Amino acid sequence: MSQYVFYCKDCKKEFTYTLHMSEVEKAQVPCPHCGSKRTEHMVAAFSAVTSRKS
Repeated sequence: MSQYVFYCKDCKKEFTYTLHMSEVEKAQVPCPHCGSKRTEHMVAAFSAVTSRKS
């Protein structure tokens, strides 16, 4: 399970939601602020910390 960033078109707020990778495209995620289902998945920055040196 991963956290994804969503944007609500009604209240114009960003929020994070935890979903399985296979659910991201088909999920209708409701906004936790206003309850609207007019939300869209946003591109977020990603970084990984590993113990291996490059």
